[in-house]
Amino acid sequence: MTSMQSTVFVPPHFDAPRPGAPAAASCRALYDTLSQADLPAGAEADAQAYLVGQLARAAAHPCDLPDTPAGLDGWIAPRGAAIGAEYQHYLAGRRDGAPRRFFTNKSHALYFLRCVAPTKLVDGAWLYGTLQRWQENDFRPLVKTYVEELGDGLPDKNHVTLYQRLLDNHGCAEWDDLDGAHFTQGALQLALAYAGDAFLPEMIGYNLGYEQLPLHLLITAYELNELGIDPYYFTLHITVDNGSTGHARDAVEALQRVIARAANPAEFYRRVREGYKLNELGEHTASVIASFDLEEELVRILAAKAVVGQNMHSDYCRVAGKTINAWLADPQQIPTLLRAFQTTGWIKRGAAPNESRFWGLLQGDHAEMFGVFSSYELQVLADWIASPAQDGDSASPAPRVASFRARQRAQAPARNAAPKVHGARALIRYPYAGQAGEHEAENDQLRKLEQAVALAPSTSAAMKLLTAHMSPARHHTPTGLMATRMFVRLLG
Repeated sequence: MTSMQSTVFVPPHFDAPRPGAPAAASCRALYDTLSQADLPAGAEADAQAYLVGQLARAAAHPCDLPDTPAGLDGWIAPRGAAIGAEYQHYLAGRRDGAPRRFFTNKSHALYFLRCVAPTKLVDGAWLYGTLQRWQENDFRPLVKTYVEELGDGLPDKNHVTLYQRLLDNHGCAEWDDLDGAHFTQGALQLALAYAGDAFLPEMIGYNLGYEQLPLHLLITAYELNELGIDPYYFTLHITVDNGSTGHARDAVEALQRVIARAANPAEFYRRVREGYKLNELGEHTASVIASFDLEEELVRILAAKAVVGQNMHSDYCRVAGKTINAWLADPQQIPTLLRAFQTTGWIKRGAAPNESRFWGLLQGDHAEMFGVFSSYELQVLADWIASPAQDGDSASPAPRVASFRARQRAQAPARNAAPKVHGARALIRYPYAGQAGEHEAENDQLRKLEQAVALAPSTSAAMKLLTAHMSPARHHTPTGLMATRMFVRLLG
């Protein structure tokens, strides 16, 4: 085995990004590059350069980690207790009639899910490089965390699969137009995935920060459930990230184990602290939630529709004397069009959406524009119609509705249970829900992977083959999921 100190603990010294390397503003380009199943030449060098730049940006941020690793055990427990106390204070306020703290309405919550998608869809990626150290016991907590982010290879537990399903269920899967700041954290996680060997202390520090249970996660889960949105992706993180036996504890244990082997523990821990501060960069929960403006989001949606819709209406379609095509020809007119909808009676603000003539074009029997808007876009429009025309009242508590969990309990007999697979074979094969031809194509890939692993000359060779399928771009595919289950079995 290669000496750990020579390859990891004394990495090359990076003073500045190489010429042409991604800058902070181009994190989207790096995100797209590192999200590919097969990385192009130079991608790993770009990842290293990006990390150098982001570490420089993060340097000015404060760090609440203890001054030495010896203080970590005394740091994690009080931190968790304080978060729990703050959450109980939040719940007490809600019981006393306080409005939701985060989401003013359902479209606000869906807006949040859409805006954080670039980060959530690479969940756990920063730990991918630890798989190559599966034989080193000191790295076992980090390997364990990554494999659990992958749901141990089970589709209903894989974090990326769960989040993609959440987006699909609410029509939020289109997030390609988000600005670059929304990709900062995702790009960081992917960069650490492929440059983590050279930046091992920084990766461990980032992991230490990311896996601590934050208050916003608890509140998000509570309010999503209240708004009828499945909170499972978030509640799963609440349980697995706990500071007693979960990823928060594993993060501390991994640091303590690995730093004991460092040639220079003090320097290693200094870099851990720098990596910890990377969690502060880019858009985050509070900033995304604060950025929501209901009418601005509706205008954005209509402007996107106008690209095609400006040529799709006949001259009979007029509002305030102007054809719809003429209104949509210039996206700058859309706020004025919304006012015209109100003054002409097409939309009744402050009333139920189905009382508006315009809503009837989108929903209901024989709706002329049925299917033009996604479920998320319809929700934004519905909430805008239902909200008062004057600003200032949108944060008032909405009437209580049945939560997601309450609805699930009421519909328990009709729910589709997760498929149960028994026996040793279950560790490899898993039912795949796809079209007939697609199903057979996937089965062929699964058979090839099984055969390749069976013919591998050693366990190490088999694990190397499996880890290639467990990359951030592949682990949530049917082949990646099966590779993860096989990896878990061989890991023992």
